[in-house]
Amino acid sequence: MTQSETRGHLALAAAALIYGANYVIAKTVMPDPIGPNSFIVLRVVGAAVLFWVVLRGKFALPQKRDWWRIFLCAIFGVATNQLFFFNGLALTSSVNASIVMTSNPILVMLFSMWLLGQRFTLLRLSGILLGAAGAIGIIVLTPHGPQTNASIQGDLFILINSASWAIYLVIVRPLMDRYHPMMITAWIFSIGILLVLPFGGTGMNSIPWAELTSWQWFGIFYVVVCVTFLTYLLNMYGIYHLSPNVASTYIYLQPLLAGLFAWLFSKIWEQDYLGQIGWVQIIGGAMIFIGIYLVSLKKKER
Repeated sequence: MTQSETRGHLALAAAALIYGANYVIAKTVMPDPIGPNSFIVLRVVGAAVLFWVVLRGKFALPQKRDWWRIFLCAIFGVATNQLFFFNGLALTSSVNASIVMTSNPILVMLFSMWLLGQRFTLLRLSGILLGAAGAIGIIVLTPHGPQTNASIQGDLFILINSASWAIYLVIVRPLMDRYHPMMITAWIFSIGILLVLPFGGTGMNSIPWAELTSWQWFGIFYVVVCVTFLTYLLNMYGIYHLSPNVASTYIYLQPLLAGLFAWLFSKIWEQDYLGQIGWVQIIGGAMIFIGIYLVSLKKKER
């Protein structure tokens, strides 16, 4: 392994570590004292500002023909994605959310076949059905209630978030080929501000800013700067030195890392962030991983 490849893997591992901790850290701030929708407004506004700052005034208008796609990217990649993720995470356990989220590669393949006309094979169909069965099993069969910190509504919200992010990854690709990735992301987040303000803008007035603890301020900083902005840069760096396929495999670390941080934080604060990990999560997660493996297989060319 070359030195640049090693740095690429370290960057992707760091991004996975940040994502894994986010499942727990975000729950320490919401829904109390900050509601999920208001937290999203903070996240989108903060990330948009950071992207434009890093661009250092390299302002460029996309071509007129691309604005409809940019708007769709803002809908699926920012508004729908984040609204359902944060509201889902507020309602379900960190472990459930991280496992359901690993369905994303399967959904990306499904939408690629639908929207981009990629080849639809029996092997891929089997993987999609197996992964879907695993995700649905976790949502339906997990015991729900205060004792497990999980809910069907929360799990469904995470699944919708995963589907929305999958659509975004498919429709944003042509834009990334024509423009600088960070510039187009800055535009997408800027439009996203207008889309999320109606949902969380009014709730900003009810946040007790003066009463926030130092840990809660850290939680806000972590989600806005680390999870939204820094992970994007780390993923870009990893993809540059490796490949998108290698980068996508790091999503499989999220359930393990989310479970590890949930256990660690439960020990520190004596609060149950872990929820219930049982055979439903283990078998459902295994079905999702096997489904992803089947979807990613390609027949050898003669």
